[in-house]
Amino acid sequence: MKIINCLGFFILMTFASASWAYGSSSSSKACAKPEFSNFFPSENANVTAGSDFTFSASANTSPTTIKVAVKEFPAALKVIPRNEGGFQVSGTLPPSLKGVYARIAITAEGQNNCKGEAGWLVKILE
Repeated sequence: MKIINCLGFFILMTFASASWAYGSSSSSKACAKPEFSNFFPSENANVTAGSDFTFSASANTSPTTIKVAVKEFPAALKVIPRNEGGFQVSGTLPPSLKGVYARIAITAEGQNNCKGEAGWLVKILE
């Protein structure tokens, strides 16, 4: 009985060490999603129609892929590289939106086609 247990243990260790030799099966590159911060105006702020908004995008963001929609209306953007890395993005709220809450929704791609999303809510006054 002792010989059978030792033989089973030996076989198990042989197969286990052979599988460890090949390393991890995840050889794909990690996904680094773009990050967004410094939202202005702040969350739930009262703003007027046509007001400006700004935010920062991380350095791993592809600037040509940054898109912003305000209550499903696309916003024209100005993207400026920052000295410390990343991008400063600015745009204008649609003048036709009045008396509603609107989400400023951001989408962009980063390295390895990783997609990032963010946004914040503002109240657009009459």
